[in-house]
Formats: sequence, structure tokens, C-alpha cells
Amino acid sequence: MIPNEYEIKKQICDIGRRIYNRNMVAANDGNISVKLGGNEFLCTPTGVSKGFMTPEYICKVNAAGETIQANKGFRPSSEIKMHMRVYEKRPDVGAVVHAHPTFATAFAIAGIPLTAPIMPEAVIALGCVPIAEYGTPSTMEIPDRVEKYLEHYDAVLLENHGALTYSVDLLAAYHKMESVEFYAELLYKAKALGGAREFNDEQIKRLYEIRRQMGLPGRHPADLCPNERSGCASCHSRGEKHGGGSGDLVAEITRKVLDQLGK
Repeated sequence: MIPNEYEIKKQICDIGRRIYNRNMVAANDGNISVKLGGNEFLCTPTGVSKGFMTPEYICKVNAAGETIQANKGFRPSSEIKMHMRVYEKRPDVGAVVHAHPTFATAFAIAGIPLTAPIMPEAVIALGCVPIAEYGTPSTMEIPDRVEKYLEHYDAVLLENHGALTYSVDLLAAYHKMESVEFYAELLYKAKALGGAREFNDEQIKRLYEIRRQMGLPGRHPADLCPNERSGCASCHSRGEKHGGGSGDLVAEITRKVLDQLGK
């Protein structure tokens, strides 16, 4: 049964509490949105803690981010432009979550994307998590910087800012955020223990095949890696040098993370 609008508002509040209680946001940080269908979207308001929302806090906007309905004292998130760009470029997406999980955001601040293939779940569910170049919050800079990554990935780090995840529904988008943070924490701790042991190319190929057999939705290097499409090694390449073409961006990212983690 398709949930009604009030039930979706309650779910947004529940996910808001989850990201707050898991230390993925502080104070009034973060924002969440859900596509209702057609030209209508529900989103969290600006200037409120995501850990203490109730359904009457939630706003409704159109595809331009303009307010359709909001109770007195509430207005849509100042980052709604970023959400609308995701929906515009990815018609398969039904919900978007933006948060500041501490480990993932630390990687974003350090300029290190999450591309090292270190555990099966991360390789299967996320593939690679690149970093979108810095943009000023609440402006068109962030959606413009994020856009080029939307075709290939379901999660993006925002340089010096946080993380963005999106999927077919709100629970799936939130789970992507959990996975990004868990991946980042493991990579950080492995570095402290002397460095992560990465999968070899054959192991990565087998994990990619498992993902294809599972029929998981979304975008992933197993199917859409820009390097793979240009005939070069995938972004999970264990540091091998890539050729030119459309994969140069991911190749550069991969070299950077391996260099950083090797220090």
C-alpha cells in the first residue's frame, strides 16, 4: 500500500531523528526530501533540528523549489536547490538525504574520496563515493558541482561540507548514508592500523557480478563506471594507471586517495 502524505511526513521525522541520534548532524544541520509524484515534494524546513521534528514541520514544494504549503514559522530547506537537481537528473530517485556524518565529512574535508575496495558490502552497495567540488551552501554552486556525478553514483561527498545520498525511497536513501559513514569509519580505522588490504581485480569483478545478479537499483561502477565505458580500468583499480577519455576524472580521484592513504 502506498503511504499517504501524513505517513511520509512521519517517516521524514523518524529519519531526521535517526541521523541526529547517530551523530550525522549537529544543531540544525542536514535536510531530507521525498518525491510525492508529479510536481510535488516534501522536505524538511530550514533552521530546525532534525532530531526534534514533528509532521507539522514538513513543507511541500514544487520542482522549482517553490513553496506549495508550509505551516506558519516554517519554510523549506535552504538547500532545496541541491535536492531538486538530483530529482531532475535522476528520475529513478524518490528521496534525498543530506547530512554531515563525522567520518565521511572528515574525508570530504581532507579531500579524500571513498574509492578503496575494502569490504564486500561497500563495493556492492556503493561502488565509489567521489567528492564534488566545494560550493557555497544555499546557492546554485552546490547543485552545479554535484550534477556531473549524479549519472554515475548514488552517493557523493561534498567538499568541506558533508555527504549526499539518494535512492528509490527514503529508507533506501538513509541506508546509503549509513553505509557511506560506516565505510569511511572503517577506512579511517584501517589506516590507523597500518593501512587497508584492498581486493584484487578478480575479487572486485566477482562482487560486481553479485550486484548485477541481485538486480539492485541505482547507479554503480559495475554498470556505469565512466572508466569502464571508455575501455579503461574501473575506478576500483587498486591504483593502476588509467588511460585518457571520459574516465580521467575518476582516475584522478583514485590516484589521489591511494596516494593519501599511502602516506
